[in-house]
Amino acid sequence: MLLWSGFFHLVRYNSRMSTPRKIKLGIVGCGERGNQLAALFKEHGGYELHAVADYFPEVAQETGKTLGVEPSRCFSGLSGYKKLLASGIEAVAFETPPCFFPEYAAAASCHVFLASPVAVDVPGCLQIEALAKQNRCVFVDTQITTDPTNIEVAQRIRDGGLGKLAFITTVGCGGGKADPPKTATIESRLREGVWMADVALGGGRIACFDVHALEAALWIAGSRPVNAIGKSRICRIEPHGDMNDVTEVIYEFADGLVLNHCGQALKNNAPERITCSVFGQLANAEINYWGKSFLKGGPKHFGGGNVDADGPKRSVAAFHKAISEKDFSNPTVKRAVDATLTAILGREAAARGAKLTMDELLKENKKLELNLAGLKL
Repeated sequence: MLLWSGFFHLVRYNSRMSTPRKIKLGIVGCGERGNQLAALFKEHGGYELHAVADYFPEVAQETGKTLGVEPSRCFSGLSGYKKLLASGIEAVAFETPPCFFPEYAAAASCHVFLASPVAVDVPGCLQIEALAKQNRCVFVDTQITTDPTNIEVAQRIRDGGLGKLAFITTVGCGGGKADPPKTATIESRLREGVWMADVALGGGRIACFDVHALEAALWIAGSRPVNAIGKSRICRIEPHGDMNDVTEVIYEFADGLVLNHCGQALKNNAPERITCSVFGQLANAEINYWGKSFLKGGPKHFGGGNVDADGPKRSVAAFHKAISEKDFSNPTVKRAVDATLTAILGREAAARGAKLTMDELLKENKKLELNLAGLKL
């Protein structure tokens, strides 16, 4: 049973809190998500935004200007993150395509803040898992499992609100990102979410989007699945990347519990959804990234409510608290790694159209190769 969600429930952001100690922070990856998080780090009051890095120099300089970072500490190119790590920071937040997380986090000797998925392949996941055992804070920004309404629903499920669990369904549905023609190098794939269309960069749609729904399912199931079988295909108009944008996977857990996952990333006007639905003998429940979460029927009926948008804010506060209190138990890493491995298992099983066990996936330990030729150092 996974109970560390209470860690977030207790760490609420409070703008009226006494001024905390300033932690010298660097931001690597200054795209849309990186800038959103940078603003929250600044708003928190417990961080000094010391340095930024992005592959594109104009992006790094613009973000640095917005955050009040000295131009001399706005780094760019493939090696920009190394210069940032050597600039005297205490902590670093990585908001790059996830293919870079394992290498970048391993190079850091400071505290690390990551997004999910934590990697695009098994070796990367295992590397992140190993880093969490070091004497420092390694923190994964999770959303769906930190929302107070979702936490209440999950607790009622654990308290027997559904009776015996029958099955779980998860959905990852959202409009696809741009997938323009490829150029001589992958430079054009590194911005505006284009990287999601390339498996070696983003891990595939099931990893870089659906993973949040899968994480919620593992939160409820209490473990990762033991095998998966499925099918996937490319359906988008004029595809150039190798990401399969339609995926159906059936996962099985050790106790026989079944999880059915459906994912699609087509520009077909379908509403965006990241949802985990849980069905039991007595009632059913729904946990969401957006919209309303609830538990319907049974002895623990809960009308629920709309989930909030404060997950990143809670993560920023929890990261500061863990560093300040020297709490290096790193409770966010295990489930983030398990969720990423589950997404990779589903991606591989569906692409092969064959049953694949988690043990087989781990034994294969297949690394996705990334061609960095021609990129600016």
